[in-house]
Amino acid sequence: AMPSRWPGPDLILCLTFVWLLRRADYLPVFLIVVVFAVDDLLSMRPPGLWTLIVLATTEFVRSREVFLRDLPFALEWAIFAAAIMVMTVANRLILDLFMVPQSGFDLTILEVLSTLAAYPFVALAAVGFGAGEGAEGDGD
Repeated sequence: AMPSRWPGPDLILCLTFVWLLRRADYLPVFLIVVVFAVDDLLSMRPPGLWTLIVLATTEFVRSREVFLRDLPFALEWAIFAAAIMVMTVANRLILDLFMVPQSGFDLTILEVLSTLAAYPFVALAAVGFGAGEGAEGDGD
C-alpha cells in the first residue's frame, strides 16, 4: 500500500552536501558530528548511526575535493544522489542486522526522492549565503 503522505526532504543533509561540494573548507568535521547527533536525537533515530554514516560519507567526499571542485551542477547533483542512496542502503542494512524496527521501504524511497528533488533549491538558496560555484576566484 502506498503511504498516505509524502515524507519531507532531509534539508540538513542537502545543506551539508551543498557546502561540502562547494566550500568544504567552511564545514568542519565537529560541526557535522554535532548537527547530525542532535538531528538523530530530535528525529528519534538510534543515536549515532546516521551521524556516523553521514560523517564517513562526507569525509570520503571531502578526500576527493580536488577532483570534485568546479563540477557542473548536474554532476554535483548526481554525486549527491549516489551518496544519499549508498547512505540510505547502509543505514537500512545496519538497522536490519540489529532488527531495529523501521519505516516501510516505500517511505524511505519517497524520502530519498524528496531530498533529491530539494537539492537544487537548497543549492540555489545557499549561493546567496556564500556557497558559490566551488572555490573559484578566492585565490586557491
